[in-house]
Amino acid sequence: MESPGLQRTIQDPVVPYAGTIFGGLQPGQMVVVHGIVPLDSDRFQVDFQCGSSIHPRSDVAFHFNPRFKGSGHIVCNTLQNEKWGLEEKIYHMPFVKGQPFEIIFLAFPHKFQVSANGKNLLVYKHRIGLESVDTLSISGKVKIDTIGFTSQPIILGSQPTSLAINYTSENMGESQKNLSFTVPYKGNLPCPIIPGKTVAVKGEVYKDAKRFAIDLKPSGSKDIALHLNPRMKEKVFVRNTYLFESWGEEERNLLDFPFSPEMYFEILIHCEVHRFKVAVNGVHLLEYKHRFKDLCKINEVSVVGDINLYDVRVW
Repeated sequence: MESPGLQRTIQDPVVPYAGTIFGGLQPGQMVVVHGIVPLDSDRFQVDFQCGSSIHPRSDVAFHFNPRFKGSGHIVCNTLQNEKWGLEEKIYHMPFVKGQPFEIIFLAFPHKFQVSANGKNLLVYKHRIGLESVDTLSISGKVKIDTIGFTSQPIILGSQPTSLAINYTSENMGESQKNLSFTVPYKGNLPCPIIPGKTVAVKGEVYKDAKRFAIDLKPSGSKDIALHLNPRMKEKVFVRNTYLFESWGEEERNLLDFPFSPEMYFEILIHCEVHRFKVAVNGVHLLEYKHRFKDLCKINEVSVVGDINLYDVRVW
C-alpha cells in the first residue's frame, strides 16, 4: 500500500525500541516500518501497546511476531492483564533474512490491516480498543531504518468535500443528491475518462465475499469500456469489455491475486492513450489495452458486488 505524507519519522532507532504514539492512533492512520532482517535472526516483534510499563507489563493490543524457525510463520496476539490470548498464525513469510522490508500497519475502528513489501498480508481484529493504544515497541533480531506515522487519516467514508462524482438515486429527483456510496453504486463523472485522467475507488471486501466489479462505461449505453471483476473464490481478477451486446475475451493472467476477505483496498485506474493502467494499494498491477476506442464517451462508473464502498473520485 502506498504510504502518504508522514507526520513524524524516526530514523535509525535503537532496538529494542519503545516510543510514544503522540495523539494516539486514529482510524485510517498508518504506521510504516522500514528495516532489514539480519542473517542470524530467529524472530522479531512489533507491538502496539497501551502504555510502556514493564512491571506490571502493559497490555499489548496487537502483537505482530514473525518467527523464522523452519519455513517460518507469523504469530499475532493480544496481551491483557499479563496474559496472552489465543494466537492467530499466518503460515506465509514475506520477510527474507538479509533483505530489506517494508511493513505498513493500517488502523481501522475494528481491526488492523497489515501489508508487507507492497502486498496485503493479514487482518487482525481488535481485542482492545484502538483508543487505548499509545505506545509502539519493536524488539528482537531486526534492524530498523525508519518508523513513520501518517499525518492525516485516509478517507474511510463519504464526505461531500471529497466527492468528484455526484450520485443520483433512481428513486429521487434530479435536484436531490445522495452523497453516500451504497452498493450497487452508479455515478456520472464530471469529465470523460480521456488520457491523463484517473479514477480512484476505495472500499473493503466482505468477509464472505464472492466477487465485485467496477465498470467504466458511456452513460445510457450497454457498452462497458472497462470491466474489472475480482473473484474471491477463484482468486482471479477478470478484465473485459462489453461491445455490441457481447463480451470479449477475458484477460485473467496475474502473478498475484491482490484481494482477500475483510481487506481495505484502493484501486487506481489511470487512462493512457492506448491502455488503462491499474494499481491496487499503491502497487502497479496490470495494463489493459483499449477495446472501446471512443474514450471521450466514457463518463460513468458503476460498482457492484460484495464490498463496502468508501469513496469514488476522478481527477
